[in-house]
Amino acid sequence: MRLRPAVAPLVAAMTSLALAACSSAPAYNPPKIAAPARFKEVAGWTEAAPHDDAPRGDWWSVYQDPALDALEQQALTASPTLAAALARYDQARAAARESEAALYPTVGIEGAAARARVSRNRPLTNGSAVTYDNYVGGGGVDYEIDLWGRVRASVAAGKADAQASQADLASARLSLQAAVADAYFRLRGLDAQASLLASSVDAFGRAYDLTQRRHGGGIASGIDVNRAATVLGNARALVSAIASQRAATEHELAALTGAVASQFALSPAPGDMIVPAIPAATPSQLLERRPDIAAAERRMFAANVRIGVARAAFYPSLNLGAAGGWQSTGAALLSAPSTFWALGPLSAALTLFDGGKRKAQVRLSHAQYEEEAANYRETVLAAFRQVEDAAASIRHLAQQAEAQQDAARAAERTSDIALSRYRDGASDYLEVVTAQTDALTAQRSLISVQTQRMQASIALVKAMGGPA
Repeated sequence: MRLRPAVAPLVAAMTSLALAACSSAPAYNPPKIAAPARFKEVAGWTEAAPHDDAPRGDWWSVYQDPALDALEQQALTASPTLAAALARYDQARAAARESEAALYPTVGIEGAAARARVSRNRPLTNGSAVTYDNYVGGGGVDYEIDLWGRVRASVAAGKADAQASQADLASARLSLQAAVADAYFRLRGLDAQASLLASSVDAFGRAYDLTQRRHGGGIASGIDVNRAATVLGNARALVSAIASQRAATEHELAALTGAVASQFALSPAPGDMIVPAIPAATPSQLLERRPDIAAAERRMFAANVRIGVARAAFYPSLNLGAAGGWQSTGAALLSAPSTFWALGPLSAALTLFDGGKRKAQVRLSHAQYEEEAANYRETVLAAFRQVEDAAASIRHLAQQAEAQQDAARAAERTSDIALSRYRDGASDYLEVVTAQTDALTAQRSLISVQTQRMQASIALVKAMGGPA
């Protein structure tokens, strides 16, 4: 099909008008948020790659726990939360591609074949009926001339939305990984509590047997027996409470990893929880690493260019069309005498009165930009706060763990001494009960602090947008 006579002037017109096109969007000036030179809670921060889209890698491997490694991999492949975030990203990419299609002409082809008879009594007739064939084949081009930048602004906004959705996906992935690690170490903390309580129940049971023997021999009173039974009963009750918490945490892990709770189980594995060293980025690099900050900035940019889309409605829309092909009443369709073409129409449309609708749309787009700008500032400030919180927790919890370790050791020694004194008849059983209760409380507190330290290290990784 030869359409060169029609296409050449159309392309020339498009090119000249595109070169003259302008943008109605205001200049993009994102709010400036001054980053501090360093975080106040921890000195000696290390350098990091300042890219929000940089691969985070298997950051949880620093904990050197094969069970955690397996759970993280399972979550990345089976989590419905992550699957939903990926689907939203795919939607945003498709929407951006749909907007981008408006930058190009719409080209179509058509063909038709008909046999018709016209009436002999038609107006302006020569008094005879005519029967004829009509064959048509050809195509057309339609193009909106983006003189005021409306289409380009819509495309830019769509791309920014897709980029924001991509950052949302990265943020969802990091949040899921952190949630899995947090729940896992809470589970291991409960395992340590259960192991401690099992040992305590065994020890308290032996102490209870001792008081009963002494009571049977007339050495101890019934009060001593009841006190021993109280301590033993309280410990057994705590065993059930910890078991309930562990079951709920295990079910939480099942949901995070996309597993059915009734088919998911993790064997108890009590043991020491060692907090690894987590290097961190500088405050200025944090602004470039956090995917949620990147998403907020891209949405702010999209809202800015949509102001241009709203402003462009005050100017006329221009459309240029062209068509060409062949038309014949016989078999000689594809022949030079059967060709036709048309350049145009070049149409323009301008709304003169709409009751203030366009002005309202401009005000709406400005307000939406201000909202996104405020969201961006809030996200940045929250990021700084979260890093400071996590860093402070790591530092203070380390000090607390050291003091709690000393307290637990001292309480355990006191419990041993009190029980020895009771056997020797140097004290009553109230001293033993008090010492045993204090020792159990101190040891449980130490496990709790160790668990919190693991959680704080995970929170720091999440707050930084991934490891440095």
